[in-house]
Amino acid sequence: MTIGRLGAEKLGLWQRIKRIALTDVGALVRGLKAADLEELERLLIEADFGVPATLELVGALEEGVRAGRLRTDADLREALVARLTAMLAGPPEPGRLARADGTTVILVMGVNGVGKTTTVAKLGHRLRNEGRRVLLAAADTYRAGAVAQLETWAERLRLPCVSGASGGDPAAVAFDALEAARARGLDTVLVDTAGRLHTQEHLMDELRKVVRVIGRKVPGAPHETLLVLDGTVGQNALQQGRLFAQVQAPTGLVVTKLDGTARGGAVAALRRELGVPIRFLGTGEQLDDLQPFDARRFAEGLLAE
Repeated sequence: MTIGRLGAEKLGLWQRIKRIALTDVGALVRGLKAADLEELERLLIEADFGVPATLELVGALEEGVRAGRLRTDADLREALVARLTAMLAGPPEPGRLARADGTTVILVMGVNGVGKTTTVAKLGHRLRNEGRRVLLAAADTYRAGAVAQLETWAERLRLPCVSGASGGDPAAVAFDALEAARARGLDTVLVDTAGRLHTQEHLMDELRKVVRVIGRKVPGAPHETLLVLDGTVGQNALQQGRLFAQVQAPTGLVVTKLDGTARGGAVAALRRELGVPIRFLGTGEQLDDLQPFDARRFAEGLLAE
């Protein structure tokens, strides 16, 4: 790797875009060359934006320059922020989770290692602070230690937790949790499912069974299905999202491990290609490190000066 290339990689995304698009003060007035556009596409794809989002952003940029609307670096940045914001936009209050009459059921799913159980704990903390009466269901009976992990979180949060034996039937745990919530007058059940690889068909069948049992016990449930994805794994997260959606359509995404080290273009790729709104970003290990997604703020941060 050359010193010049190493230096470029240390620059922020916006600085690297400027290095390509603003070779001198007259570059935008003259228009972008084909080589510049190809370099921008390469840069965005390397930043995990994926091909569809990259082509949309570069196409909008090219059209704006050609039409004479983008003449300065401020014009260029605002155009990119605006297009990225529109691409990322979702519900007006992404952090507001469904609230049903009776018992609200929120199902959380995802592969191993994405921070799913910790996300369940953070959601429990958040919902309790909103005044909900929350119960945690440790329906991940597949992974050794998963039940104990959620029970530890529940004790720390002072939330009730229903769990089963290791290797037991997760659908039975979900059923028992709904029974317990009804008996105790609790209004929200957070169901932590086994972190499964999308290639493990038997575990995907198990997830289908959990969904069926929940739906029979509480008509209309689950009222929210949150898919937790690791923002650092790029195209793998897209593939995971597509396959999980075949089992149970998510109502929102929680993108984790975005603590400043991840290439944030993955968030745009996930929103653009899965068609599911980003509801929360996980930015650390603390209970409050789960932030409702703000499209404009995220776009501005990604393209910070």
